[in-house]
Amino acid sequence: MAGVNAEYINPFLAASTEVLKNMCQITTTIGKPFVKEGTFPCYEYNILIGVTGEIKGQVLITFNEQVACEIASKMMMMPVTELDEISLSAISELGNMILGNSATVFSSKGVFVDITTPTLMKGSVEFTNNAVPTIAVPLKYEDKVIELNVSVKKAD
Repeated sequence: MAGVNAEYINPFLAASTEVLKNMCQITTTIGKPFVKEGTFPCYEYNILIGVTGEIKGQVLITFNEQVACEIASKMMMMPVTELDEISLSAISELGNMILGNSATVFSSKGVFVDITTPTLMKGSVEFTNNAVPTIAVPLKYEDKVIELNVSVKKAD
């Protein structure tokens, strides 16, 4: 992963693990990061959020339907077996909280960033990012995975 600045990845990891723990009661372990290049497939549920300011790019949080239902259930404090408009909104809000917390971590280090409104995509999705390498980090719990894909670089 030459050329990848860990200082740009770690705030997203810290925020992701903290928000998942506090909001969803999901304690994750961080898997081995790897690089994704060109076009790559995603899970069924994907939250895409842009990053602007002193660093720029995007973050894609992706997971399968089982994980999506579990996250929605925990956030809504009621069982969710089928995803509807309200539960999908809860999932989008998870992405917003993770990136908002990431922005706070960056700010505490003197790096100022802003985030875009989350875009939730579901179904068969492929993601392409040619501007900067995508670093994928599996966040594992039980036998499930939430994948954090970070594609950011220092703004010009």
